[in-house]
Amino acid sequence: MTAAELPPVVVLMGPTASGKSQLAIELANALDGEIVSVDSSLVYRGMDIGTAKPTPTERAAVPHHLIDVLDPSEVFSTGRFRDEALALIADITARGRLPVLAGGTMLYFNALLRGLAELPSADPDLRREIETRAARDGWHALHAELARIDPPAAARIHPNDPQRLQRALEVFYLTGRTLSDLCEGSRSPELPFRPLRIVLAPASRAVLAERIAERFRRMLEEGFLEEVEALYRRGDLNETLPSIRAVGYRQAWGYLQGDYGFDTFVERAIIATRQFAKRQCTWLRKETEATWLETGTPGLSERAAKEVRARL
Repeated sequence: MTAAELPPVVVLMGPTASGKSQLAIELANALDGEIVSVDSSLVYRGMDIGTAKPTPTERAAVPHHLIDVLDPSEVFSTGRFRDEALALIADITARGRLPVLAGGTMLYFNALLRGLAELPSADPDLRREIETRAARDGWHALHAELARIDPPAAARIHPNDPQRLQRALEVFYLTGRTLSDLCEGSRSPELPFRPLRIVLAPASRAVLAERIAERFRRMLEEGFLEEVEALYRRGDLNETLPSIRAVGYRQAWGYLQGDYGFDTFVERAIIATRQFAKRQCTWLRKETEATWLETGTPGLSERAAKEVRARL
């Protein structure tokens, strides 16, 4: 089967607060599609407001997948995302509908479109050693070590992301090669579908920053802090879990622990979200083959649907 004969899949990417979820719904309605979430936070139940999760009404109108599949105490790996997304694409296509992949977790998009590197299995003893060092010296010290070993990985991984930081160091200690080298050498997979790439983004960084601040204030009005407080009171969750490290949740967790006051929490959450969006935009600049659309322009969904129909 030639590339042109492969079943099409809409791949809708963009930074946080760019309007991807709404456009995905409008595209799915216009093109008889179903949405596959490409978001590492939407998989968690009970994390609705802070993740801008589609409402029950929106999800009832258009089928959504990979939402509310895990408890916040669980971990959703990139490999698992790729396997489940491919299975969903095959199922949706077999039923004669159009898969619409939409989200902002660029690591997931990268794994799906470009494949996963062959990395060594986890080593429990080595992980305990790294955790012991982190408890003694702090994760920022280990991040500084990673910056000396593997500068590109250190630039991608935040010092407050112990899971990814631990994995990057573990890979180097086990193989003698950096995570960046191993990932760079991974082969792109033979995709069983034809990606129709669309990037949705505001006109400027200033516009995006304002949208982020406005959306976060709206989340607070809708009860975001109360949502995090319910998770905090469970007693079985902590700030090292991927769910609680999500942008906004991590800062709210610190506030609930008494690390800082409310105003500082709000400021930190907005700044962290802007930094996250900046990293997303850096990754998206590689998408030179995608159709780029501007957030908030008149007739946006109609133009997007027309673009997709022309490439089906």
